[in-house]
Amino acid sequence: MTTEQLNPHTTNIDQLPTLEALRVMNAEDRKVAEAVERALPVIAQAVEGIVERLQRGGRLIYVGTGTSGRLGVLDAAECPPTFGVSPELVQGLIAGGYEACYKAVEASEDDKAAGATDLQARKLTANDVVVGIAASGRTPYTIGAVEYARGIGALTACITCNENTALAAAVDIPLEAIVGPEVIAGSTRLKSGTAQKLVCNMLSTMTMVRLGYVTGNRMTNLKTSNIKLRQRATGLLMNECSLDEAQAQAVLEAAQWNLPVALVMHQAGVSAESAQAALAANAFTIARAVNWLKA
Repeated sequence: MTTEQLNPHTTNIDQLPTLEALRVMNAEDRKVAEAVERALPVIAQAVEGIVERLQRGGRLIYVGTGTSGRLGVLDAAECPPTFGVSPELVQGLIAGGYEACYKAVEASEDDKAAGATDLQARKLTANDVVVGIAASGRTPYTIGAVEYARGIGALTACITCNENTALAAAVDIPLEAIVGPEVIAGSTRLKSGTAQKLVCNMLSTMTMVRLGYVTGNRMTNLKTSNIKLRQRATGLLMNECSLDEAQAQAVLEAAQWNLPVALVMHQAGVSAESAQAALAANAFTIARAVNWLKA
């Protein structure tokens, strides 16, 4: 596996001055974006498949162990506040449970049966999408999970950093970001982890864009759960609806600081109750709710 090979550019990194060692590391990191770029056509295929399944009522579930599992949990956790979706829509499943997010539970990755068992506990269906994340492409837990998922008809994909792996062979859509040997041989929390994070960003973000939870490049479905996010919501409403700050805050207060409700209220000229009902009838997509009210 290339991720386990010695990197010829970093063999003396322990002897270099700190600044020079960092330059070498940075030069290696530049290769990550290029590796992801080569995988873009397959990433696009995965996004389209995820959107289709979520429109059927399915979920996106990342599965992984160690660093890979933590990255899936991270991406899933960021979707509700960013896009205003239910925590159930995008989920992260990590071997060893959520305790493994902050403490190494590495032995759990060797249990292939546990991957299937943990998905069964989530009541996986054929409408769901399971994305296995493993830099090596050979992690038993993750392979067991995607094999089970594919067996019941769920859409399966994987994010790996080696070619022609057992994990890739077990899924419908293999995403291979070949970043080459790591700066520290075998430490896949480095370039491989960065590549996996980039791909997760693309999968979730573009899925939410395609589902209508983004307007232009603006997070118009964000949750206003703190002062910073309320300020962001105010700015978004001002820009979207050509309001001044006081007007935007008044609309948001009437909407109980629910930004999608505020946008639909202003754009369709309706009450908060009507805006909320229109959103609920249109998968909480602002544009569709506005058009529905104006039809």
